[in-house]
Amino acid sequence: MLTPAVSGVRFPLFLAVMSAFCVLDAKQSCGQQAGEAKPAAAVSYYRSVRPILQRNCSGCHFAGKREGGLSVTSVAELLKGGDGGAAAVTGKPDEGTLIGNVSGEDPEMPLNGTPLKPEQVLVLRTWIEQGCIDDTPPAVEKVVSAENPPVYTRSPLVTSLDYSPDGRLLAVTGYHEVLLHTLDGSAPPRRLIGRAQRIESVAFSPNGELLAVAGGTPALFGELQLWNVAEGKLLHSLTIGTDSLFGASFSDDGSLVSVGGADNRLRVIRVESGEQQMRMDAHADWVLGTAFSLKNDHVISVSRDRSMKLSIVSNGQFVDNITSITPGALKGGLADVQRLPGAEEVLAGGADGEPRLYKIFREKARQIGDDFNLIRAYRRFEGRVTDLDISKSGALFVAGSSGAVTGAARVYTTADPNKVVDLPGISGPVFAVSMRPDEAQAAVAGFDGIVRLFNTTTGQLESEFSAAPLTSATAQR
Repeated sequence: MLTPAVSGVRFPLFLAVMSAFCVLDAKQSCGQQAGEAKPAAAVSYYRSVRPILQRNCSGCHFAGKREGGLSVTSVAELLKGGDGGAAAVTGKPDEGTLIGNVSGEDPEMPLNGTPLKPEQVLVLRTWIEQGCIDDTPPAVEKVVSAENPPVYTRSPLVTSLDYSPDGRLLAVTGYHEVLLHTLDGSAPPRRLIGRAQRIESVAFSPNGELLAVAGGTPALFGELQLWNVAEGKLLHSLTIGTDSLFGASFSDDGSLVSVGGADNRLRVIRVESGEQQMRMDAHADWVLGTAFSLKNDHVISVSRDRSMKLSIVSNGQFVDNITSITPGALKGGLADVQRLPGAEEVLAGGADGEPRLYKIFREKARQIGDDFNLIRAYRRFEGRVTDLDISKSGALFVAGSSGAVTGAARVYTTADPNKVVDLPGISGPVFAVSMRPDEAQAAVAGFDGIVRLFNTTTGQLESEFSAAPLTSATAQR
């Protein structure tokens, strides 16, 4: 506060100075209002444009599919365009096909998808107006495709395995791809290469004609691929959510496929059309495994939220928690669920390392503290159960586990919890197992990228091989 003396001498000068600043500020403000608006902040292709296109457009428009001759997976592809011309014309957003297709009250694209938000369209438009600048880091510019397949200098981590119903093929996950190994050694592995960087789950359809591939690019998009196995042709590439998908499973008639997701949701998809049949949102954490009931009218899902839930396929209605709701009944999340062939029973395992067999449907009213649906528990692993697979007859199942740096796998007799065969020579974490349909062999793989095939009766190792072909300079373990 000014003293009287100071105010008497200096206040006029203070007013004059402040008035000058006010006039200057007013002139600047008026100039901005009367003149052109401030230029928009630079829009990054890699950080802002690419995620929009990946989540909403690239399911139909990438190198492996190119609907309408168009790929949107790089700036060069956008400028090249498709059958309708360039998707983006530098500096002229209304001359390319992209903005017109995603704008308006009833946009044409995404086909059968949720329209882009106005702010997303503005991001695309502004980026084109600013010159379609490509700021993709050099280290990630390489696009993986059938023409430019992944090159491995070491065996890739394996997250999922599945034998074909005739036992002749073994699907093995890799980077951006699934490798179909011919187990008689008659041919090199066939490579089904898609968009998703990380493949989390593979499953053959009951007749072996299709392969479901679930995964995604973490924190960017989830993807469900459906492949024609004989032709190696991608039938559907469905972009679902903004993070990875897990636990693909076919219904017994092969008409539906279920998947879980890192968005805590369970979905059922119609195989023929690729349309969503239902969605269930009752889980509180990632949904990692799914299975259909015997009549295919219900779907079972397991999650990191320590629950196994039962839902109706036709409408997504949540019915019941199959597992106990008592706190502490499960010591951690569940990672996988498999239904016993010919029975309304499911096998599940997870963080507490103990495979358990449950009835799917509750036959009496729930009471707090009960675990009524539990049929039996099996010998516990030291680490967490990561994957399960039941034999075609239901008589045997194989389970894999992982700890921080260790792993193990066993073949169990379903009816006798005390009868197990430990599979030898496994030192690293196991993430994937599969039982051959004839029940004579089990496949095991995980962190080290080596697929090991074991005799299920004796536990003897019958053969082993790298999940993916290695370069000649490093093709050694």
